[in-house]
Amino acid sequence: MKLTTLYAVVFLLFASSVPAADWPMWGNGPQRNMVNNVEENIPASWDADTGHNVKWIAKLGSQTYGNPVVSGGKIFVGTNNGGNHQPDVKGDKGVILCFSEVDGKFLWQMTHDKLRAGRVNDWPQQGICSSPAIDGNRLYYVNNRCELVCADTEGFRDGENDGPFTDEELTSEIDGDIVWKLDMLNELGAFPHNLATSSPTFEEELMFVGTGNGVDEGHIVLPVPMAPSFIAVNKHTGELVWESSAPGENVLHGQWSSPAVGLIGGVKQVIFPGGDGKLYSFVAKTGEELWSFDCNPPDSIWELGGMGTRNNIIATPVIYNDKVFIAVGQDPEHGEGPGHLYAIDATKRGDITTSGVIWHNVDIMRSMTTVAIHDGILYTCDLGGIFRAVDAKSGKTLWTDDLLAAVWSSPMVVDGKVYMGDEDGDVIVYATGREKKILFETNMFNSIYTTPVAANGVLYITNRRQLFAIAEGASSDTGEAK
Repeated sequence: MKLTTLYAVVFLLFASSVPAADWPMWGNGPQRNMVNNVEENIPASWDADTGHNVKWIAKLGSQTYGNPVVSGGKIFVGTNNGGNHQPDVKGDKGVILCFSEVDGKFLWQMTHDKLRAGRVNDWPQQGICSSPAIDGNRLYYVNNRCELVCADTEGFRDGENDGPFTDEELTSEIDGDIVWKLDMLNELGAFPHNLATSSPTFEEELMFVGTGNGVDEGHIVLPVPMAPSFIAVNKHTGELVWESSAPGENVLHGQWSSPAVGLIGGVKQVIFPGGDGKLYSFVAKTGEELWSFDCNPPDSIWELGGMGTRNNIIATPVIYNDKVFIAVGQDPEHGEGPGHLYAIDATKRGDITTSGVIWHNVDIMRSMTTVAIHDGILYTCDLGGIFRAVDAKSGKTLWTDDLLAAVWSSPMVVDGKVYMGDEDGDVIVYATGREKKILFETNMFNSIYTTPVAANGVLYITNRRQLFAIAEGASSDTGEAK
């Protein structure tokens, strides 16, 4: 009896020392590489029609662009109010939905009204596109009102109204609980074009995010050129620590990307994509600018409607082995056009547009995709649906595959496989490697604008209206999924 008890204690101690394999932010960590090196036994195939390997399905809004994050037994997704989870909330809203990781049960909803200015700042039905970042029992995201929000991961289910913000109008157990918020539009002067979408990341005490500052409805005038584009705030209080308006008057359109943070050359750097098509690096703690890199050739030209050759940066930069990897693109409504994919030496200083180029792949067209780098291979896709495996050292294209559909999302690498979704609602699964090998392809009933996520033995995929939990050996009723 004593020996059995001892074994049990040892087992519990060992189990408690193993970190949970959550996916707590966009890209899993602040370096934003779309790779999960922990998970095993993630399904290579499933059937959304029959429910084979489908654990559960949860209803989202009518349009979903926020990527799911998983932490502490909960899943958080940004979407709109089309799911009607909170019966007291009607109409078009931006929402964060919280579900139970175990069974997909709806737990609570954070609700945000739309901005009165309408589509110039807060496009109808788009909801919340920011992917939250989770730190302990705190949830950070940018809402449709251009506010950086810190919320309690428990919502009001714990019966407490955490502050200093305590003026929530909705306080039932299925509502979200704001801890603090920073109004980047009214307090900092930022003017988001169409929508504020940046996904925050953090390092130690600081939270980093882009404000979304952009042009007005005429697509030419920048109303507040010196408003900050990049900010760092105290994650506990929301107090502004430093800011930068580096792109200044050169913002081309909007700023919809997200920052990355990593130790590069012994210096903790935060990398921000600017609305002028440049990457900017700052000392994470102080905001001192270290370098900038123009991701467009010097002869490129910006033209309204996407007819030019100069591009924005919509993808998130990835930090990997002292390098930064990024592709350029435009608003998907502008269509296809010439693109660029770079590997940049982030140990250099100043204007490193020339000196910082490690390689430059010009095969790629415009892209919104954040790359995934694994075992010396970079995986990416352009807006037109050409999936590409690239040698991460040389930048040479190894193989391609035409998905025959537009792609807004990013690949995710886990368990020897690469998962990629497209606008037709198809998910294709490749084997990782230097030669193309397609393992599986299926349709998920509706467009996929987000990136697959793997956490705690489960693969999560969202289409516009639903969140699918996919696990080996699972089975569920998928009658309402279609």
